Amino acid sequence: MLRRLSIRDFVLVDRLELEFGEGFSVLTGETGAGKSILIDALAFALGDRADTALIRAGCERAEVSAEFDAPDAPELLDWLSRHDLDAADGFLLRRVVDAGGRSRAYLNGSPVTLQQLKEATEVLIDIHGQHAHQSLLREDVQRGILDSWGALEPLAAEVASAWREWSAAAEKLKSARENSEAQAREREETEWQLKELEALGFSPDDWSELGVEHTRLAHAAGLLEGAQFVVSLLSEDDLSCGKQIDAALRRLDGLVEFDPALSEISALLHSVSAELSESVSALRRYAERVDIDPRRLEEVESRIEAILACARKFRTKPENLPELLRQCQEKMLAFREASDTVALEAREKTLRLRFDASAHALSAKRAEAAERLGTEISRIMQDLALGGGRFEAALSPLKIGGAQGFEKVEFRIAGLSGDATRPLAKVASGGELSRISLAIQVVASQAARVPTLVFDEVDAGIGGGVAEIVGRLLRRLGEERQILCVTHLPQVAARANWQWQVVKTGEGDGIRSRVELLDPKDRVEEIARMLGGIEITPITRKHAKEMLTQQETGNRKQETDQ
Repeated sequence: MLRRLSIRDFVLVDRLELEFGEGFSVLTGETGAGKSILIDALAFALGDRADTALIRAGCERAEVSAEFDAPDAPELLDWLSRHDLDAADGFLLRRVVDAGGRSRAYLNGSPVTLQQLKEATEVLIDIHGQHAHQSLLREDVQRGILDSWGALEPLAAEVASAWREWSAAAEKLKSARENSEAQAREREETEWQLKELEALGFSPDDWSELGVEHTRLAHAAGLLEGAQFVVSLLSEDDLSCGKQIDAALRRLDGLVEFDPALSEISALLHSVSAELSESVSALRRYAERVDIDPRRLEEVESRIEAILACARKFRTKPENLPELLRQCQEKMLAFREASDTVALEAREKTLRLRFDASAHALSAKRAEAAERLGTEISRIMQDLALGGGRFEAALSPLKIGGAQGFEKVEFRIAGLSGDATRPLAKVASGGELSRISLAIQVVASQAARVPTLVFDEVDAGIGGGVAEIVGRLLRRLGEERQILCVTHLPQVAARANWQWQVVKTGEGDGIRSRVELLDPKDRVEEIARMLGGIEITPITRKHAKEMLTQQETGNRKQETDQ
């Protein structure tokens, strides 16, 4: 559930802190006061598009934070665990956009991508915009509503996955049948390349090892002569370093008895003498191992030339030959699989049967859900001054099944302009479509798993008794989850548990929007304004007070009846 919303320098809002409670809350205020700006700010925090136009004039950045209760949705907790995010004490979203257009998002203080932000919040809150009825005419939206209502999303996802696997297998089989001649030529060329590379027997370590060995063999004589020269210089000549150091040590050791301070220097020279002796021994052993082998040098040079020739033939670097070998091996394996049409046909058939089974199961579940959805929405339509109207979620078979299954979902209405059911877009007027949209959203929201629902002026185009029914519907939803509604209808506002008033103040560049939680007395004034317009009279105040009293009485009666 949404607990707090903090807004900084967002459009007309400079500083705003809101705390929300349970039940049904409404945001009211004069046109242009900024009611929908609050919804836009919340949508921005949830991952909507960032734009520098959202930054209040003269400011460097806009910032919105939204705090939710600690989530208990298993899929969200699993998502948080996989991304090493903790939400034990709550769920804090923070989004910032600066004047340069750069947007940053944070979840409980940790930076996240926009995609991660949307994934994390889709089970927390659902926003129904004031133009939702426009998207309601799209086929994919209608199918999504039905599948959501019937809790069919997992099965629909299974069908889509099965269809993709079957389509890929069918395409591979088709390619094997149609391109057998071209594949045969390509296979022949790859087979030749594979034989050449396998015969070479070249590994990544070979190239560096051959280079080191070739260098050593090519300079073997110089290496041996150099090692022997250094041994002679250090140890064997009459004036060698070793003999000079030994003479120095004998002289220095004779002086230590006269001045102990020379003992430290003597110790250093003894260490030098020992290391020099060890170096001479190591050089002698190295000289014994140096191998002047013209035949081996010839073999190494021949091997290097073979590798270079192969690299030139395949137009690549020598060190890339092992990777080319791996690619050829993979291609040959693919060719063998592609040429086995019997195995491809068997796999295609298996995957087609799997898709058919999943799609048929989805069709049966959709038929059941469509009947229940039609009954529920038709019932609510009667309350929304659409008496005689009947809603139907029609399932039309497709000639060829696809990722969406075997049928097309189409919302239809009967009884508004004739008895026969017709597509929603061709039957309903603007006002009727708005009310039907509201009925669908109310029913769909009841099936939704999110704890918070936001309605942004979805009651536009209705009034009178219908508005009272809309208020009652939203109040009923508020008994099950948190509801936040932007409305201009006093009948809807009077049904709310909580009422916020959005007020625009100042002039010119100093225009600001502020929000106040109304107490019972202030609610009377606001409802009176919504009823009477600019001039509020004692009669409108009396009417507003009666509405609030009657609504509360009706609410208590409704709660008692339930």
